[in-house]
Amino acid sequence: MIPYEFSRQAGLPVLCWPAFAGQPLDAVVTTREGGVSAGRYESLNLGLHVGDEEVRVLANRLRVAACLGAVLDDFVFCDQAHNRNVVVVGAEHRGRGARTRGTAIPDTDALVTATPGVVLVVMVADCVPLILYDPVAHVVACVHAGWGGTVRGVTTNAVATMVRLGAQPGRITAGIGPAVAPDRYQVGDDVADAARAAFDGAVAGMIRPDGNGRWLFNLWEANRRQLCAVGVPADQIHLADLPTGKGTAFFSHRAEQPCGRFAAVARLHERSRA
Repeated sequence: MIPYEFSRQAGLPVLCWPAFAGQPLDAVVTTREGGVSAGRYESLNLGLHVGDEEVRVLANRLRVAACLGAVLDDFVFCDQAHNRNVVVVGAEHRGRGARTRGTAIPDTDALVTATPGVVLVVMVADCVPLILYDPVAHVVACVHAGWGGTVRGVTTNAVATMVRLGAQPGRITAGIGPAVAPDRYQVGDDVADAARAAFDGAVAGMIRPDGNGRWLFNLWEANRRQLCAVGVPADQIHLADLPTGKGTAFFSHRAEQPCGRFAAVARLHERSRA
């Protein structure tokens, strides 16, 4: 099975994982294409916090909603803080952060739901987006994992939260999305040391010297290992190893700031729609 593919949904280009095909689930990653924003934010910027015109951002978000056959007030956004906090959301959270940043769920980097119809969103522009799904428990998570969230264990906490809703790690399928390429993600000693502490020193293949006194950090590999460590089978982890940055389909804060944000978006359907 190919790990990822691009498609068009209601005319909007998105990345998806064939591993989720046939499930009562929407699970996509948007690109920088298909929107109305201009200049540094061209064109499908979904972030209200990056300096783009609000009216354009909302128009872009409406396009994403249309691509899912949803409405914007079904969406739930979180105000991401590079921590390990996970929030379980339900119907009562619909619309949080969808039209104004101030109503987003605060201080949170992963959302989990067992409620069909609620659309989960995490926004990224170098950090790792993940979608996790257990088809038996019918529970889904969207995770934002930058280096801070990764070393603090946001991905493993998202799995633990799913388990509390009836999921089992061995049944979870994981889609890992585009992020900063490992050969471009330079970090200092503080980040490298935090990674060593988080992985008990076992960072071969994850942290390596860049030749200039700094380090290169493979966020994809770090999150893959965390999923495996909590029992997600390696063959159920599907990596879209596509880099962010200029000349790619995905915004990069490091390379292009100010710039837009793309997103991982997930929604459960009623099982009868499977």
